[in-house]
Parts: sequence; structure tokens; C-alpha cells
Amino acid sequence: MTDTAEHTGSDLFVEALEQYGVDYLFGNPGTTELPLMDAVSQSELEYILGLHEDVAVGMAGGYAQTRRYHSHHDESIMPVGVVNLHIAPGLAHGLGNLYAASITGAPLVVTAGNHSTDFRHEEPILSGDLTEMADQFCKWSDEVLDVEALPTMLRRAFRVAMTPPTGPVFLGLPLDVMLAETDAEPERLGPIPNGGSGDPAQLEHAAELLAEADEPVMVVGDHVARSGADAVAAAVDLAETTGARVHGEILTCEVDFPTDHEQWVSYIPPNDSLASMLMDTDTIAFVGCSTNTTLTRYEETLVDPETTCIHVGDDAWQLGKNQTADAAVIGDPGLALQELNERVSSKVSEETVTERLETVTAVKEMVDAKMSQMGTGDAEDDPRASKAELVDALERAAGDAYIVDEGVTSKYAMLTRWDLAPEQYISNKGGGLGYGLPAAVGAAVAESQRDEPREVVGFIGDGSYLYYPHSIYSAARHDLDLTVVVSDNRNYRILKDNTLGLLGGEEAEYDFVGMDFEPPVDIVQNAQSHGARAELVETPDEIEDAVSAAMEREGTDVLDVLVHD
Repeated sequence: MTDTAEHTGSDLFVEALEQYGVDYLFGNPGTTELPLMDAVSQSELEYILGLHEDVAVGMAGGYAQTRRYHSHHDESIMPVGVVNLHIAPGLAHGLGNLYAASITGAPLVVTAGNHSTDFRHEEPILSGDLTEMADQFCKWSDEVLDVEALPTMLRRAFRVAMTPPTGPVFLGLPLDVMLAETDAEPERLGPIPNGGSGDPAQLEHAAELLAEADEPVMVVGDHVARSGADAVAAAVDLAETTGARVHGEILTCEVDFPTDHEQWVSYIPPNDSLASMLMDTDTIAFVGCSTNTTLTRYEETLVDPETTCIHVGDDAWQLGKNQTADAAVIGDPGLALQELNERVSSKVSEETVTERLETVTAVKEMVDAKMSQMGTGDAEDDPRASKAELVDALERAAGDAYIVDEGVTSKYAMLTRWDLAPEQYISNKGGGLGYGLPAAVGAAVAESQRDEPREVVGFIGDGSYLYYPHSIYSAARHDLDLTVVVSDNRNYRILKDNTLGLLGGEEAEYDFVGMDFEPPVDIVQNAQSHGARAELVETPDEIEDAVSAAMEREGTDVLDVLVHD
């Protein structure tokens, strides 16, 4: 702060971030943010520039998701990503990845500058209702209208973002508020509560239902991983105690159960016939689920109305939302599962568990046979790799890397072929393209803060990559160690698949308007223009060496790997 400057709202904002343990501010600035930029320049905060507001939000989201994992092992770590945008058009630009962060539960504090409160009646350019715009994708959306309210509202914003179920909040920051003088100081944050272990009566009822089941199934969702490694371990304990077979919810985007466990069967794919087959049983425990439904409407029910359903999770809205809850436990998934396991352990005999495990084995063999073909394709004479070959080579070269995935049609090849460990994988749960690449950059920022950083690999479809290729500039600008592997089939394959699913018929019957990249974009030159090293990988036998070399180098690499459908 210069000698002539007074202590302003911008200074107070920056001081609060520093007091709360924030190290980075993601953003793309404009005129209404200039006082804040000046305060940041005189602080210890590092500003991570995104060349588009949605890139900035995506980077903050991937950072927050990754930093949350770190905070499970170190309570001193602040997991919140903080991003600052520019007034109405800038916030509008960021809504795509604000939606993605909301669906994936990323704890974000999103801010945007705004016109001075005494100037808005003239409707200057860039005007808009910021709080209304952000509200549908946030746990709380508001605007600071008085500098004296700033400390309380900032404290509240961080607490709301971090309190389970975690998610984004929004605060508008008018120019006159940020320029206003104040002697206020940041308020202490205080501890963040968990969801508790749940209602004892509901826990007891759930234990009785699991004990009485013929073939219990546990469907684990991403709220399990968000609760920490102890929650994943508790899910394993309950599965072993009850002899349940285990699946990941539809559109799983984190590792909620070890996939090399003998009771793990599969992720449930977003296909109504397969999903209903896998959930065809007498009793299902849905644990930490939120997206367990298909992309488009289905004719037959996913879960038989007569199936007994147990719901466990920290988000009350999700419990009993799409299926009736015969028992509903609101609480931290890990703590609730531990309590449920204690109650059910005396109710299920070893003989019953053994009988149930025999059924699990039979189902697992059947499902493995179906899932093993995912990603193999049928282009026998095509010199390009199949998605399965790409995933296999990537696993050999980067088996322990931290994966940020937006491979879309390559995703299930990865999930079915690679035994990913808890806290090793995040994906785009929201489904809108353009989150994965910025999120991979944010994850690389988060990993750079660790004493022993993991290698970060962004596994991105070409359609997803082309949404925000200039994300690579931010990675190169900040000298981040990041390897981006582009699964490049030069088309929006997901749309072709969905066309066949919705309209029927054979692929040869369609022209697929707007779904092919012809001529193709030169991804290598594009990545190089943004400061990365890049190369084209054209055949399967080149993939492993290219990935290994990229990971051995410091800095940002982009590998454009050609694959066939």
C-alpha cells in the first residue's frame, strides 16, 4: 500500500484471504476490479490469470477439488478456491464452470466487481443483476453494499462454501465499496462442522433392512470421496460386513470405493437398460449419491418401485429424491457408515455373508465380460489407437499420476480398465464441456503446493480441449508441471452416440451435422502458441514413450493422441 493510500475495502478483502490461508486468486480483471488488483499487488497472494472468465472459474474449481483432498490429511490447509470476475458479462462467461463446480461440490468463493451503488440508475455498460445470475448455481449469492459488512459477509461466504455439502458461493463487490475507507478487520473463520453420524433411529432401521436383505447392493456416490479417505474405508467396512456388491453411481467422478476390491463390480453406466439391470435387486443402499440418473428420459424405471432403498448422505435434498427412501440417514457419509456398520455387524451371520459373496462373484464375472469391451471400438484396419489402447498405455506410463478427466466417450474405457485409487481421480460431473482442461491447470497449481507433488495428467477429449485451449497459457505462464493427453477422434462422438440412442437406426444413415472437426484443428501448433511443448501421437505403439517422456520433463506438455471410435 502506498504512503498516501487509505485502508480500503479492497485491502480488507485481501487481508481476509490471507488470514484464512488463501494463497491464490484466480481471475480475469476489468476496470471495476482495479482497486482489488492494486491490493493484490501489495500482498502475498499470487494472481493466476485466465484468458477467459470461465477458464478462471474452472481453474479455481479443479484447485478446490484437489486441495480438498489435501485438507483431509492436514486440517491447516484451506481447500477453498477463490476467483474474481468482471461485472455482468464476465460473470456470465463464468457460469458454465460455475455450474460444473456446483455439481461437483467444489468449495468456491466467486466474486465479481460491480458498478458503484450510486451510479447504477444510469444503466452503464456491463450492467446486470449479478446475484440473480449466480444464484441458481450457488449455495448463497449476495452483494456487499457497505464496506462495514464486508468482514462478516466474507467469513460467511467461506463457511458456507466449506460446510457440507460443499459448493460455490457468490459475492458482488461494488466499486465504491472496494474504494471505501474502513478500519474494520477480518473476522475469525472458526471451525467448520461436519454432518454428524446421523439419526440413531434411522441408522437402526437401515441396519435392520440390510440384515434382512436377500441380495444387498451398495451404490456409492461422490459425496463419499468428498468426505475423505476415512469415508471410503468405512464404505469398504460396511460392504465386507454385509456381503454387499458395490457399484459407483451413474456419472461417478471421484473414486468412492477401491476398484480392486473383490466386492467392487462396476460403475453404473448412463444407459438405462444396463443401469436397471445392475440395480435389479431387493435392497439398495445409496450412499453419498447425487447424479444417479441418465442423461435423457427413460421408459422403464431404473429401480423397481418394490426395491427397499436406504439413503445415506450429507445433502438432505438428495435423500429420497428419485427413489423412495425406506430409511434415510442425514449425516457425514464416513461417520454415518461407521455407525451403520457397528449396528449391522451383530445382525448378519458369517454364513449369510458367504452366501451373498457367492452371488457377488457371479454378477461380477458377468459384468466384467460386458465392460471389458468398452473403448475397444471396431476399426480393425485403422492405424490409430482405440480408446482402450490409449488408456492401457497411459496407465503403464502414468499409473500413479493424479488424473483430471474430461475424456467424455473415453471416460468409461478409463474407469473400467484402470484400478484408480481413492484421491487419484476427478472428472467433470456437470457434463458441460470446458471444465476439465482448466480444472487440470488448477489441480497442477494445488499439487505444486505439496512437499511431494504428484504428476498431474489432464485426460481431455478433443471436443473438450477445443472449448478452452487457451487454458494452456495459464499453465505455461505459471510454469506448471502438467501433462495433457488429448483423446482425439476429431468429432463429437458423444453426440453421434446419443443420436443413435434417441433416433435409432444405423450410423451410415446420418450426416451428423455439426459433429465433425473437418478440417481438423492443429492442436499441436495451438498448444505451442500458448507456450507448451506439444506433439502429435499417431499410432498406439508411440503413446507410452510419449507420455513417459512428457512426465519426466518439467513444465507443460500437450500430447495430441489420435484415436478411432
